[in-house]
Formats: sequence, C-alpha cells, structure tokens
Amino acid sequence: MNKIDNLTKYVTQAIANYWSTRQKQSQKQETSGRSDQGARSAVTGGAQMDGFINLITDLMIETGADESNIFCNKYLELPGFFRPTKEWDILLIKDEQLVVALEAKSQVGPSFGNNFNNRTEEAIGSALDLWTAYREGAYNKTVKPWLGYLFLLEDCSESQKPIKVQEPHFKVFPEFVNASYAKRYELFCRKLVRERHYNVAAFLMSDKAGGLKGRYTEPANDLAFEIFAKSLVAQVTAFGVSKKR
Repeated sequence: MNKIDNLTKYVTQAIANYWSTRQKQSQKQETSGRSDQGARSAVTGGAQMDGFINLITDLMIETGADESNIFCNKYLELPGFFRPTKEWDILLIKDEQLVVALEAKSQVGPSFGNNFNNRTEEAIGSALDLWTAYREGAYNKTVKPWLGYLFLLEDCSESQKPIKVQEPHFKVFPEFVNASYAKRYELFCRKLVRERHYNVAAFLMSDKAGGLKGRYTEPANDLAFEIFAKSLVAQVTAFGVSKKR
C-alpha cells in the first residue's frame, strides 16, 4: 500500500520520531555536560522534523519523482530577491525548473511569544522573497512552483491558554482577541494560504507524553496533513514525474 493511502500511520511515525529525537538530543547534551539553557537543549541538535522530511520525500518518489531531483540534506539554497539566497527544507527541481519548495517547522515551550513572532516573520518573508524572485525570472520559464508550509506545535497548557493583546493605539483584528498561541498558529497557517503566500499549509499539535507514542491532533480540517499531501502529489504528478526515455 502506498503511503498516500495510509497517511495516519506514517504521520504517527513521524510524530514519534520527532519527540524521541528531541529526547535523545537533550539527554546527549546533558550527559556531555554541554546542556543549553531551557528548551534549547532539544532544539540546537536539529533533525527533529526528519520523520516528516522523509515522509514527504517518499510521497514524491511514490508519485514518480526521480530521487536525484529531490534535495533535503544539502543543496537547499534558492536565490532570493531581497537577499542572495534562502535555504529551504525540501526542494524538487526537474529540468532546471523549481517544482516544489517546502518548509517544515516546529515549536515547543516555554517561549511561545517571541518564537511565534520569529516564525511568522520568517515564513512570510521567505514566501515574499521567493515569489518576487520567481517574478523576476530567477527560477522557471513556465512551471509555477508549489510552496508548502508544515508546522508542528507542542500541545500544552501554555500553548492553549488565552493570551491578552496590547492595543495602545488601534484595535487588533477580532480573531486575535484572547486567542491562544495554538489558535494564532492556526490562523497564521490559514492566512498564509488565503493570501496565496503558500499553496497549502498543514498544522499539527502533539504533547510530549503522547507524542512519544505518535499521538497528534489536527485542530483545523482545512489544515489537515492529508490535504497538504494530496496537493503535493498533484503538483509532482503534473510537473515532477520523470520523463520516460
């Protein structure tokens, strides 16, 4: 059975891999006596999202993409318009055309506030930079690239509690009033798609205890991983399938 037909199983595995990787990285740093402060001990090691990176890579290969055209470990830089280059998490490049560019990001507590601002600014800036460079002919002659954004957030009391907003001069948009960080990320992912910065976005949540067993939730139906995966497969089917020679 292809992975696209059994996504829940493989997303569960990717979630479990995420939390076990974080746990191993934190334990390794503590053992070596180089533990970073706070949650950074499980962040600076990287590789937490590799389960998702591998799943997305497998989905593209199953669809017919040549593995040699997929980049997920190196050669991830694309030229930008406002900066020389930007490094993405996965690229699919075929016949000198950019077919897929994807970001796979995550966040755990306790510093949700500052990190939320950093993540939103990063994602919006990356998309603006890519689309402007695309308009100026940096990548493709015909194919329109597919941009995907995948986000995993820790499900905990700090990410779920209502957050007050500061309105010293003007009123914020009503959907943000008393919205938790979980709700803010949901709104953010949805708006990335509605404003056409990304073709599709997926938003998942998972807690540490359940996550080690692969448990996760999808707070919004329109941001489900299945929609994300099927949109990706459609793009690869149209533009990323290897030519028969």
